[in-house]
Amino acid sequence: METLDTLMSRNSVPPKLLRDPAPDEATLQEILATAVRAPDHGAIMPWRFHIVRGDARARLAEIFVEALLKRDPDAPDSAVEKERNRTKFAPVVIVACTEVTTDHPNVPPVEQIVSTGAAVQNIMNAAHAKGYGSFLSTGKNARDPHVKQAFGLSDKDELVGFIYLGTPKPGLSGKPRPDAMEFCSEWTGAAVAAE
Repeated sequence: METLDTLMSRNSVPPKLLRDPAPDEATLQEILATAVRAPDHGAIMPWRFHIVRGDARARLAEIFVEALLKRDPDAPDSAVEKERNRTKFAPVVIVACTEVTTDHPNVPPVEQIVSTGAAVQNIMNAAHAKGYGSFLSTGKNARDPHVKQAFGLSDKDELVGFIYLGTPKPGLSGKPRPDAMEFCSEWTGAAVAAE
């Protein structure tokens, strides 16, 4: 696939529409190798990726359930079941984290988190180029202290998101995309009024 074609044809594939086969080990390593090519001001290398597959997916789902019940002990059964099924379909989940360096004089935490976001996008584009589908999930689980603790993150660190990977169900079509120019303007030097 040509690079621009890859970028223009990538779409998120919801986890329920992902299945086996997962990328084999060599392909997964190749996909992950693209992550460390993300912009990284100060060469801090803030990214950490946890690969979750096999029975570990069910354990991750139970951690999601535990987190939900800590946030809301009276959560309805339907919400508990939704968390329990969250990792059921995609054969691989990559948990993308930022190990934040707080004392760097030139690279604030936001730049380190953005670097991890760029790494995530590289992973998703590389997976697409190899014929796999992906989906980035964030939400309450990405911000939950119980979930973060399961991945050895301290309070200063960030869980950027969960990348679900697998083979897309056949026949999926992409969603319509807006015209990029609707979000662009040419800045000529004058101050822009806040909206």
